[in-house]
Amino acid sequence: MNAALLSKSELQTRPVKSLLFAASLASLASSAFAALPGVSADGKRLHDANCIGCHDTGVYMRKTRSVQSLGALKQQLDSCGHASGRELSPLQKQNVIKYLNDHFYRFPYDGK
Repeated sequence: MNAALLSKSELQTRPVKSLLFAASLASLASSAFAALPGVSADGKRLHDANCIGCHDTGVYMRKTRSVQSLGALKQQLDSCGHASGRELSPLQKQNVIKYLNDHFYRFPYDGK
């Protein structure tokens, strides 16, 4: 719209409205991609010690991978633990999930 046709009050509030809109977009984006809890470096150590004996990291990158969501990744880790007989603590599991998601999957995390 032509600035000459706007009133003085409209001209003064326009930058504020734009700033508020940008701030709300940034807030939505950051909440949609909140950081997954855990320590990726600890997860890598656990992964290398417990998972590489059965498979290499290629299973995470194949086009036909069965894991298609963060929930499915958590279920798969539980299945692997049962199959291998190696049970990880909840904190250890979270660290492995963090490592796998950070380096291979990149699923969005909604904070739940």
